[in-house]
Amino acid sequence: MTQAQKGICAEPNLHALYLTFTVVDDDSQAIRVKLARILDLLSYFDDEYYEAMVSGVLAIGTNYWYELYPDIIPKELAPFPDIHCEDRNAPNSPGDLFILIKADRIDICHAIGVEIVQLLKPHVDLYEEVRGFRYLDGRDFTGFVDGAENPRGMKKFDVAIVGADDPDFTGSSYLHIQRYQHNMQKWQLLPIAKQQQIMGRQKTDNRLLNSADLVTDSYTARVQITTPNKNNSALLTQNMPYGDMSTQGIYCVSCANSPLPFIKLLKSRIFGDDEGHYDKLLDYTTAETGGAFFAPSVTFIKEHAKD
Repeated sequence: MTQAQKGICAEPNLHALYLTFTVVDDDSQAIRVKLARILDLLSYFDDEYYEAMVSGVLAIGTNYWYELYPDIIPKELAPFPDIHCEDRNAPNSPGDLFILIKADRIDICHAIGVEIVQLLKPHVDLYEEVRGFRYLDGRDFTGFVDGAENPRGMKKFDVAIVGADDPDFTGSSYLHIQRYQHNMQKWQLLPIAKQQQIMGRQKTDNRLLNSADLVTDSYTARVQITTPNKNNSALLTQNMPYGDMSTQGIYCVSCANSPLPFIKLLKSRIFGDDEGHYDKLLDYTTAETGGAFFAPSVTFIKEHAKD
């Protein structure tokens, strides 16, 4: 039976480490073998430190996929969408491999990251390292709960995992990343009522605003992406705040059984509707990185490490 990577649908953790690598040599077989070893490494730490609730996601950049697995291509594999409108942008940054490490202990995230970086040398350069953490009761630095639109329970697997329609890649996931940096000074000048209008939710209890008060340029309105079965949960996100005393933002990871929901969401936020109602939250936060990746099943990675 095909096994999906544990971290795709895992419950939220207290800490995360986001690692993006660029591959600097052409030894594809060595990379394939080491990807399988990374999965073994995650399993080892999960067993050894079971109380830390360790999980991870290993994904291959959509451009690099054609070098790493040239003979077998996911049905909907696509590059990161190039979307720009006025001062709202979705930049595409370098990235051949992306690894998300999650745990309830920051030292375990660090220890796994060190092992992975050492394992991948000298084949890669570390492009970016970001450490995320749970903030208060699952909130972003804006003060609002993040992930309110996420599916729950077994619905997560229906949304995030490729099914039998692409049998070679059952158990896989299309993954997109974006790192946003907030303008907290500008945001904090807003009265709470205005913040709630922009987010489309109450700040204290995360309740949706009444339909009469929910404006079309709110974040909530712009991310309500319908699927053919009218289910608004078209994406599963694994987001976390990151930052220090000078810089604050959110690292966004979207998982889905197709790249189309993410593309549709990005267009909805940046371009807006036919009347130009874009996501007003983008006036207070800026995407600084972006990338399209594909997270194959554990079964796929281990089978192709033997080639």
